[in-house]
Amino acid sequence: MKDKKSPKARYHHGDLRTSLILTASSMLKDNGVENLSLRKLADQVGVSRTAPYHHFKDKNELLCAIAEQGFSHWKRQLEGIYENPDLNEEQKFRAFIHGYISYAAQNPEMYDLMFGRTIWKQNSATDSLKDIAYPTFQFQVKMTRDWQHNGLLPASLDTLRLSQVTWGTIHGIARLLIDGIYADASHIDEMCETALRVFVLNRLEVDK
Repeated sequence: MKDKKSPKARYHHGDLRTSLILTASSMLKDNGVENLSLRKLADQVGVSRTAPYHHFKDKNELLCAIAEQGFSHWKRQLEGIYENPDLNEEQKFRAFIHGYISYAAQNPEMYDLMFGRTIWKQNSATDSLKDIAYPTFQFQVKMTRDWQHNGLLPASLDTLRLSQVTWGTIHGIARLLIDGIYADASHIDEMCETALRVFVLNRLEVDK
């Protein structure tokens, strides 16, 4: 009779943490942050209810680990846009706006976790989350600075403030879509193009 491995045996080689994060991300997407717990996660993965605590001391650490994955994914997407040799600067800016809002619309629970109150309002972000979240925004600042130097965005404005306002604009659009406030998925392309036009066409007026 073939010996069946127990759940503990399956995770003997150290992949339990990865499995917990992946499963928790799926549970977050399906049921929201309120319905996610370490106990339910253990049941879903098929390990003892104490096993997740060897990797996360509490639910907050688990949520921060999930958010890290979201930021890593978004930063890779940003880098792909920035380093794409087939796009000119305006096309990169367009891809950035479309990519950000589409990511938020397609991953609302993850987006809420990455940029919402659950972690940041409580000042409970782990150091490892900060180590990916802050550089992700700094990469956007770098992109903004390059777009200013290349004449796409107003060169006379402070780069950090312009980055914050750009982010605030697309974050606001993302929130409208997620919350279903006077916007839905069919409006995404038009809103993205409008945001692009607002920033790009106003650069000459601002730099007068």
